[in-house]
Amino acid sequence: MKNNLIVCLVMCTTLVYSQRGMTGDKTFKDRLPTEVFNQVSNASLILVNEVDHDIIVSVRDQYKNFLRHVYIRNNDRYVFEKLPITRLYVQFKSKSFYFEDRERTNINFGEKHTFTFFFDASKMGNYFQITEEDFFKP
Repeated sequence: MKNNLIVCLVMCTTLVYSQRGMTGDKTFKDRLPTEVFNQVSNASLILVNEVDHDIIVSVRDQYKNFLRHVYIRNNDRYVFEKLPITRLYVQFKSKSFYFEDRERTNINFGEKHTFTFFFDASKMGNYFQITEEDFFKP
């Protein structure tokens, strides 16, 4: 009986943990176009998730064309390397809502930028809510 309880406990914790993605997963690969890379620019963007839950981030160029997306666990970070030289729009899925950052990040040759996701009630104006269609449009 005791062994069955231990096996059941291990199985349950394994199943619960397996439902959560890993940082770097391409969760919506089937719904979004292929990712865009620029081998020459040497530009990168570090995404830091300081929110208390996991998020999915989508990065778009200055014409709002899709560049890349990634799943980031809470209190983790991910680096987009070989980004094109452009003005970036950062969109993200947080729980069941979709948001876009009001600020634009300019990426120039060889630059390394950091973008931090956090929740601060006094800074609610930093993001505005978008629709699911806006998040998934090519």
